[in-house]
Amino acid sequence: MTGLVPAWAVLLVLLAALIAANLPFLNDRLFVVGPRRAPKTVAWRLLELLVFAVLVALLGRALEGYLGRVSPLRWEFVAVWLCVFLTLAFPGFVWRYLRKH
Repeated sequence: MTGLVPAWAVLLVLLAALIAANLPFLNDRLFVVGPRRAPKTVAWRLLELLVFAVLVALLGRALEGYLGRVSPLRWEFVAVWLCVFLTLAFPGFVWRYLRKH
């Protein structure tokens, strides 16, 4: 990949997003390290998903600042980022709620 952003930075953010998006559905602990909640509710999982999305976005922002000038953040970017993050969370959602036990 050629361009302004190195390929390793893009792959790092995408891999972190893929892992973080599925963690709430694959783990019954609060925020991966907290106490275990036997049936963790959907509200907890959505809150974790939102927090993980913000953390991965901050990782991307930090990498962008490290590699060059940080571009302004507009609402369009936030909307697309949340849609991508929710799309990446789909395998974990299917595994948790749609798979026959």
